[in-house]
Amino acid sequence: MSDKLRVGILGGTGMVGQRFISLLEDHPWFEVVTIAASPRSAGKTYEEAVGGRWKMQTPMPEAVKNIIVKNVNDVEAVASEVDFCFSAVDMSKEEIKKIEEEYAKTETPVVSNNSAHRWTPDVPMIVPEVNPEHLEVIEAQKKRLGTTRGFICVKPNCSIQSYAPALTAWKKFEPTQVVATTYQAISGAGKTFKDWPEMEHNIIPFISGEEEKSEKEPLRIWGKVENGQIIPAEAPQITSQCIRVPILDGHTAAVFVNFKQKVTKEELVQALRDFKGAPQELNLPNAPKHFIQYLEEDNRPQVTMDVNYENGFGVSIGRLREDSLFDWKFVGLSHNTVRGAAGGALLMAELLKAKGYLTAK
Repeated sequence: MSDKLRVGILGGTGMVGQRFISLLEDHPWFEVVTIAASPRSAGKTYEEAVGGRWKMQTPMPEAVKNIIVKNVNDVEAVASEVDFCFSAVDMSKEEIKKIEEEYAKTETPVVSNNSAHRWTPDVPMIVPEVNPEHLEVIEAQKKRLGTTRGFICVKPNCSIQSYAPALTAWKKFEPTQVVATTYQAISGAGKTFKDWPEMEHNIIPFISGEEEKSEKEPLRIWGKVENGQIIPAEAPQITSQCIRVPILDGHTAAVFVNFKQKVTKEELVQALRDFKGAPQELNLPNAPKHFIQYLEEDNRPQVTMDVNYENGFGVSIGRLREDSLFDWKFVGLSHNTVRGAAGGALLMAELLKAKGYLTAK
């Protein structure tokens, strides 16, 4: 019998669910034992349920092919087989809120890729290097839910990962105003070019709900815990535009920033290179050795060269230079389905295990 924690994937047939399956192959701490999806997939093997819709560039792991997919709505049946679950269900926001709480109330922790609970005051929204201290609200959440080990923990929106880590590294210089334009890959919409041929040679200057998330979510991860709730930070002010571009994986951001303090380029670059957090200190299995890399070349970061930095768990920053209207400007890049989605949730689960929140039932 394996001593790994038993993992369930809720919404395991979609693109993010598939990314979870890929990232968990041969994981040292976690093992996928249960996959749940919509009623139409239930009763089929995972291989049959996915059919020709496997979207990863690596083959489907042999270990999951013959797992019989369960109905995600059979909460007790799914929860009885796992120690915790990852959530990537495709439902309305209210349905997601309801079902994630139902799983948590079976004493099954839920590590969610979904946005439904990002603004629930006692649900931590974690970038492991940035705000691990927010995990302390879990105790207040358990009291509300009436659980002893069940809770929900979420990761933030994929778009902010390309610039929020840099701004976090620069917090000591007190950023006051930020303009961020993100150029977002189609996998962020769960698509490939095969699914979405009209995106080839095309740009769409609108992604529903994305700009509000890009402006508000960084303030929540920079917030503080008070009375069992997370109170968002009030600064910096952030305004954004979010644009869909014909790239499969990788969100790029062009960012302008003002600081309260006078700061040199050398100080900014050194702060990026020195920045580390709990994943690096705890040596978590998927922790990037260097979370943020700074690239000196004028034509970097580039998706084709840099999106897989640190296996997609790292962030790349470049083109840092003084600006005529703002103090500084730069370009950031992150892998939106690794660091920005399933990988970010997996690293969060590793942090939760290292901190004692995830244990065997």
